[in-house]
Amino acid sequence: MSINATLIGQMITFALLVWFTMKYIWPPLFDSLEERKKKIADGLAAAERGQEDILAAEERAKIVLKEAKEHSSELLSLAQKRANEIVEESKDTAKKDGERLIIAARAQIDQEMQQVKDNLRAEVATLALDAAEQILGAEIDKTKHQDIINKVSSKL
Repeated sequence: MSINATLIGQMITFALLVWFTMKYIWPPLFDSLEERKKKIADGLAAAERGQEDILAAEERAKIVLKEAKEHSSELLSLAQKRANEIVEESKDTAKKDGERLIIAARAQIDQEMQQVKDNLRAEVATLALDAAEQILGAEIDKTKHQDIINKVSSKL
């Protein structure tokens, strides 16, 4: 065999091998490489989005924490204000109760004083009649003169 025939046979075989490889082997290899390239790109994009989401979540957390602090401070000030109002209301109620008790005590004292005065008038009238009886030396009938005793005691 000559070198030319062998060389031509090898070139034809090589050409068939290149054609077969390009037709049936390279497309699936390129497809899998493209698929892997796409997966890697998607993974990197997802990682980047994840980082952005983490940063955004941190910002939202800071905002929520700030709002929670403001809200708690507002609630604390409202609670303090309400506590002060309750103390003031209690003071006012206690003062009103004290005044009411003083008024009731004064009314009771006035009533007792009036009762004592009435009793004293009755005793003075009785003593006056007893004294008049002794002075006059005559007996005064208390039942007959009850009207007189009442008139005298009411004038005192």
